[in-house]
Amino acid sequence: MTDTLSEMHVEAARIQQEIKDYLGLRTSDLVFEYSTVDGKVKLDLITINPRHNQAFLFHNESGADKVDALRKMLAYVQNYKEKEQSYTIQWVAKGDGELHTSYFRAGNILSALQKLYYGRDMNTLTVFSVVLNPIS
Repeated sequence: MTDTLSEMHVEAARIQQEIKDYLGLRTSDLVFEYSTVDGKVKLDLITINPRHNQAFLFHNESGADKVDALRKMLAYVQNYKEKEQSYTIQWVAKGDGELHTSYFRAGNILSALQKLYYGRDMNTLTVFSVVLNPIS
């Protein structure tokens, strides 16, 4: 049992590193957040923008266990640019006068906004524009 658990941890760490490497992000700019929903492991991959220290949802996946969810996340990371559209969102945090620009990949505008608002009260940000970027 311990060997299997150890192998799972090693495999999970390997896949997490592969995801970080593929995205080209530093460890401090990427958070793997796990929870259990309806008996499945839910993985929220969160990016942290070092410029304004805001966290946003990159993507979430569910799996039978942690490694399964990570494998699905890796598959998503390797293909998301071909499958999802690019959005630019301009926003200001409450109490901060600086206009920020963030970029999201999502299937639609609502999904892009959900990634922006992930983990925060909607009243803490004011969105000024959401633009679907041209396909390059």
